[in-house]
This record gives sequence, C-alpha cells and structure tokens, in this order.
Amino acid sequence: MSLESEVLGKIKPTAEEVRTIDDAANALKRSVEDHIKERGVNVEVRFVGSYAKGTYLSDPDIDLFLLFPESAPLKELETVGLSIGEAIVKGERVYSEHPYTRGVYKGVDVDLVPSYSLKSADKMRTAVDRTPFHTEYILNNLKEGQKDEVRLLKKFMKGIGVYGAEPNTRGFSGYLCELLVLHYGSFRRVLEGATEWKEGTMICIDKRGQPIMGPLVVCDPVDLKRNVASAVHIDTMSLFVVAAKAYLSSPSEKFFFPADRTPLPKNELQKISDRNGSRLVTVVFDRPDVIVENLYSQLWKTRYALTRKLNDFDYNVLKAVHEIYDKKLEIVFELERDVLSKTYKHAGPPVWVKAADSFLSKWKNNIYGPPFIEDGCWTVIAERMYFTASEMLADEAAVSGIGREIDPRNMKIRDHETSLNETNPLLLTELLDPKNSWEI
Repeated sequence: MSLESEVLGKIKPTAEEVRTIDDAANALKRSVEDHIKERGVNVEVRFVGSYAKGTYLSDPDIDLFLLFPESAPLKELETVGLSIGEAIVKGERVYSEHPYTRGVYKGVDVDLVPSYSLKSADKMRTAVDRTPFHTEYILNNLKEGQKDEVRLLKKFMKGIGVYGAEPNTRGFSGYLCELLVLHYGSFRRVLEGATEWKEGTMICIDKRGQPIMGPLVVCDPVDLKRNVASAVHIDTMSLFVVAAKAYLSSPSEKFFFPADRTPLPKNELQKISDRNGSRLVTVVFDRPDVIVENLYSQLWKTRYALTRKLNDFDYNVLKAVHEIYDKKLEIVFELERDVLSKTYKHAGPPVWVKAADSFLSKWKNNIYGPPFIEDGCWTVIAERMYFTASEMLADEAAVSGIGREIDPRNMKIRDHETSLNETNPLLLTELLDPKNSWEI
C-alpha cells in the first residue's frame, strides 16, 4: 500500500461517520424547512461547502445556506436568517459581512448562513452569494476519484500549517484546494506544479481572468474578476512550495500528521539567544471582545506596526511571533539589541545651504559638543530619545498604527529576562528555534 493510500485510510470518513453526518445533516435540513413552512417565509434551503461537495475530512462542519429571493431587503435577510438559526441550533452570532449563526446540531458543527438566491454570480449582493455557485461548479466538474485527492491536499496543507483563508493562517481555502486538484489532476501533480510556482503565478482553469496582482492568482471560474487565492500570503505560498519539494524528495506521514513541538527549557533558549547575540522583548495586551478572525487581523497589524517602530529606532527586529490566548495577546520580538548608546551621530544640512545657519544656531550650545563638518555636511552628536526598546514601545505603541480594538493603555512590556521567565516557552521556542512542522 502506498503512503498516500495509508494516509487516506486515516483521514477519509468511515461509512459509519458518513451515516452519522448524513443523519445530522438531513435532520437539520428537515427542521429548518419545517420551521420556515410554519413561519410562511419564502426561503430555499441548500447545503454548500465541503459536505455538499463530498470533499470533507472526518469531523466536518455542515454549511446550510438560507437562500432569500433577490427582492428581499438586506435587513430582512439578516433578521429572519438569524432568527431561524437561533431557533434551530441555538448557537452564537458570528459576524462576517453580515451576521450568521454558528452552533452544534446532533453533535455536528453547523453554520446557518443567510444569503441571496441568484441566477448569476454577476449580480451578487453579499460576499457569500457566490458560495452556492462554487459548490455547483465543483459538483459538476470534480470527478469522483478526485475527491480523495482533494482530501489528501487538504490534510497535507493542514499538516504544514497553510490550510485556511482566515487571517491567522493567511492560506489556502478548501475551494482553492479543489480548484488546484481540478487544474493539475491529482494531489501529487499539485505538488509537482507548485515546485514551479514563483511570485505572481497565475492559474486559470476555464478562461483567463482579469489581470490581478498577488503572490498567487487563481482565477475563480464562477467570477473571473476574483482571485480565489487572494488570502494567500507570500510567506504561506513559499512554505507550501518548500514543503512540496521536500515531500516529493522524501515522502513522509509527518507532512500530514506532524508531531507536537516540545518547548525548549529556559537555559536552551538563553543559549540560542546568546549564540545569536540577540535580545528578547514581549508585548502583552488584554484580549478585546472581538471575534477571533478580526482579532487575528488586528494582531498582525499590531505586530507589523511595532516592528516598524523598533526598526525606525534602530533596535532592528530579527524575527517575531504572536499568539492569542483566552485573556491576553502576546507578541515576542527577537532584536539585534534592546539597549542603545546614549548618543548618536545626527547629520545636518550641507554647509553651503541657507538652512545651515539655523542648524548651527540650534546646536551651538549642545552639551555633547559643537557641530562639526563631515562629508560636506554639518554633523552633531545628539542624545537619543530612547535608550531601551521597552521605554520606546511604552511611549510609541499608541501612535504606531496598531489594531483598532487593541488597547495600548493595558499594554505590558517584558524585557529580555522577564520574557525568558514569563512568556510562553512554546512561543519562545518557535521564535528562537524555528522548524518546519515536518522536521520536528
């Protein structure tokens, strides 16, 4: 038996699992239809997503769309759609472009999503309106044998950490996996194709879409103006390319079922930091009451904003990692340095320009010495605004462009020693000793 056949035997739902999921799905649909009939609401009920397409792994979500007529106002779609969802699954409201209901029905995770019933994807009113067209396209074009190829690709991507178009993963959606298998033909051929990818690679299955910029462009056959791979970050795409080459060179179940990382002890973390000559600083925020998808976007934004500040003030970020916990957010930076000299060399204007006089006037009583000429410019030794990375972050974080709902007023900063003692050791291990999931 081949490696991929063995993997498939572990990830493909068994006949008993399929029966359980089908029973729950059919009962859910009957309950929704009965409820709609009782209320006299004009709504069509339709399964979409991986369950409807038969490309799901074990323990799938069931996506049931509530399709309203085009004439229905958006407010009615939201309020009626939510009331149906809450009556049937009694779940929580989840907010995307418009709210929907997420819950559990007969032991199966369920999303009940209000949408519009459209004849063409050209006239979408909400972002989710194209989803039924995606489902229909895959059902009409994906061969029965290719469904298992999709399962292998999804599990491979999950194993290496690139599956999911959510902001925390910035990776490949299930629909994108299906299109890649359609385009290349099989799981292995997708990997072979990926070894030739480079930034800006464009893949079109039926017709060529409009020119779109992005690390990877996959034309949506349902809407040629849309890039199905728009969520894929350049680093995520690059990791997939590296993993594809590594797997084809030396196939292993580790790509599908990676081992859990064991945190390094404090003394090992310190040894790595000493070897690198680097220093740590951790920024901790209270977790705001924001849905996790939006929170990850804000956390990435905050990480990038603070990285820019650290680089602007010459602390120079080598690497960074972040994580969301129940009550807090953590961002850890590995820096070239966390303490700077008291002074620095500040270059002024060329000696022959008019601005030179005002520069000389400003700095004539400088306690670190008068201006001097270097490379034709007035130059002066000036005192730095901040000596340590911690004090700079304390002052500058609020004006750095961090996530809108991340509050700098509750920010706590850990210096190098405190980071080693208090920051999550697994996060520090990922920062200081980064490894690909299949190499653990």
